[in-house]
Amino acid sequence: QVRLVESGGDLVQAGGSLRLSCSASGIILSSNLMGWFRQAPGKQRESVGTRSSDGNTNYADSVKGRFTISRDNAKNTVYLQMNSLKPEDTAVYYCRAVFGSTIYWGQGTQVTVSS
Repeated sequence: QVRLVESGGDLVQAGGSLRLSCSASGIILSSNLMGWFRQAPGKQRESVGTRSSDGNTNYADSVKGRFTISRDNAKNTVYLQMNSLKPEDTAVYYCRAVFGSTIYWGQGTQVTVSS
């Protein structure tokens, strides 16, 4: 059974930093396309960034230069380092793994950025 578990969400002041983690069981993250998404209240879920199995990353324009996706293969964990946080980054953050035609989601972790 595949399970993705996010952690690291918190309340932080604008300009601060957080690192989110996505730990996996039942699937090897390094072999899959990984992504971080977020959903703010009243808005659709949107992509924050992705990291392919060969390490290529892509980021939404709104987070470029501030957010970084990395991976620890030994821990089977993907991270989202978020710097220079803004109030508009407030959302529930989800990790997603794509394995072939199957998509797996975590349960989400809340990030709140106060002004």
